[in-house]
Amino acid sequence: MAATQAGRELVGLFPPGTTQDATGGLVLGGVPVAELAETYGTPALVVDEASIRARARRYADGLAARWPNSRVTFASKAFPCTAVNRLLAEEGLGIDVAGGGELALALASGADPAGLVVHGNAKTEEELRLAVDAGAGTIVVDNFDDIDKLEKILTDPMSEQGVLVRVTPDIRPNTHEAVSTGQNGSKFGLLLPQAREAIARLRGSDRLRLDGVHVHVGSQILDLEPFAQAVEAVAELGEFSVYDLGGGLGSRYTYADRPPTVEAYLDAMIDVAKRLLPADARILIEPGRSMVAESGVSLYRVVSVKRGGGHTFVAVDGGMGDNLEVSLYQQRFEAAIATRPTGEGELCRLVGRHCESGDTLSAGVPLEDPRVGDLIAVPVTGAYTYALSNNYNGARRPPVVFVRDGAHRAVVRRETYADLMRRNLP
Repeated sequence: MAATQAGRELVGLFPPGTTQDATGGLVLGGVPVAELAETYGTPALVVDEASIRARARRYADGLAARWPNSRVTFASKAFPCTAVNRLLAEEGLGIDVAGGGELALALASGADPAGLVVHGNAKTEEELRLAVDAGAGTIVVDNFDDIDKLEKILTDPMSEQGVLVRVTPDIRPNTHEAVSTGQNGSKFGLLLPQAREAIARLRGSDRLRLDGVHVHVGSQILDLEPFAQAVEAVAELGEFSVYDLGGGLGSRYTYADRPPTVEAYLDAMIDVAKRLLPADARILIEPGRSMVAESGVSLYRVVSVKRGGGHTFVAVDGGMGDNLEVSLYQQRFEAAIATRPTGEGELCRLVGRHCESGDTLSAGVPLEDPRVGDLIAVPVTGAYTYALSNNYNGARRPPVVFVRDGAHRAVVRRETYADLMRRNLP
C-alpha cells in the first residue's frame, strides 16, 4: 500500500528503524507485529532493544564529550525491569533506584552496586539498611530524617557512606503538576536554606561522606530553561566533588510534541556547568522517560466497535491496567491499526476494558475502518506503563517482549490467574 504523509508521520512516532512490510503492516525490530501478537498474545509491551542501546550510547557519549568526568545513571522507575536494567548496565550506565523493590531488581540484574543511586522522599530504615548492606555507592539525602537513620545504621566506625543532598531550587517547569518536583511546596528535597543546613551537618559527620548535591525539577519537560536554572541554583551552594543534575527531558508522544534533542539538553546544562561548577567535579545525570519511552510499543486487539451519539468507541483488551498515564497525567497517546497504519480515518475514542469511564487510551485518534479483531499499536509506551501496570478488575499484567534484528524474546511473562491469587490466604 502506498504510504501517505500522515502514515509516514505516524510511523515516525514508533521506534527508530520501524518499517512496513509489503502489505503495510508495522515491523518492529525486524519482526512483523502480527507475528508478535500471534506468539505472545495481547495486550503486550514490545521493546526495541537496539533503540534503547542507541539511546544509551547517545546519552553517554554526548555527556562524556562535553564533561569527561561524568556518568549517565538510568532512572529505573521509568521501566523497573531486570532485563532493561541489565541492558543499560551493559552499556556502562549506573542505575538510579527509588525504594527497596527497585533496589532488589537492580541487584538481580547484575548492576554494579557502586553505580547505584538510591532515591526516595520517605525511605524506611529497612530500605536504607538494604542499600548500605548492598554497597550502594550513593544515597540521596532527601530530608534530615535520612541523616538520622543512616547514622544509626552505620555503627561500624570504619564504615562510610557516600551521600548527596537533594536540593529543591524553587523552579517550576512547564509540565503536569503531578510530575513537577522542583518547586516550593514539592514533597522532594530541601529548599536552599535547609540544604545549606544539611550540608553543614553532613560535613561534621564521621559516618556519612558528603560527596555533593542533587537536583531534579520534574519530568516530561519540553524546554531547556529549567535545566539551566537548576545548575545555577546548585552552584550557589558551593564547590563539591559531585553534582547530580537529575533528568526530566521530555519525549515525543504526539505529532505536536517537539522535545529538545539529547544534545541540546546536554548543552543547556553543561554550558552553565562550565561557567559555574568546579572543572574537576564529577557530573551525573539521570534520564528515565527519555531513555526508554520511544522504544516501547503496546499491542492490543479490538474487542468491540460501538457507534452512536456522534461517537465511535473502539474498545481493546487492555487499558488502564497496563497504561495508567492517561488517567494520572492526561498524557496524550497516538495509535494505529498495526496492519494498516495510515494515520487517517474516522476519529475514534480508543478505550479500555476496565469498568471505569476514565479508562481511555486515546481520545480522538484517526483509525481506518476499525473492526473487531484488528491489532492496535500505541507507540511511545516504554516509560511508566510497565511501572504503573496493575490488576484492576483482575487484569493480568502483560508480557514484555524484546525485539532486535528480526528476533524476539519475552523478558517478562504474562501474569496468570494463579499469580493473581497467590497472595490471597485461605
